[in-house]
Amino acid sequence: MTLSVSEIVIDCADHGAVVAFWLAAMGGYRRQRVNAQYVAIAPVEAAAGRPAILFQKVPEPKVVKNRVHLDLHGESMAAEVDRLRALGATFIAERSLGRLRWTVMADPEGNEFCVSGG
Repeated sequence: MTLSVSEIVIDCADHGAVVAFWLAAMGGYRRQRVNAQYVAIAPVEAAAGRPAILFQKVPEPKVVKNRVHLDLHGESMAAEVDRLRALGATFIAERSLGRLRWTVMADPEGNEFCVSGG
């Protein structure tokens, strides 16, 4: 048997700001209301490496570091970091490991993700 990722689920307190941020951040995605607890964003055109992202409304606030996070890659890390900050992301830290470099950021509700680029 082989598994594949059908969607990624991110907890949030309010769909509004988080879904709007991720729609703008990802580009080429559209919003799909599932029910009162879930809103999804899915790629307009199916493509490898572009799974749907499902936002689950939960009552408790985020209090600790994510155990799972998204790693995003763009043409220019600096340009993407600037663009994501303008959309409402928060800069957390720059990291490196040998020749690898990435920036740790958080969405409007504090969910961490990493950005790298060429």
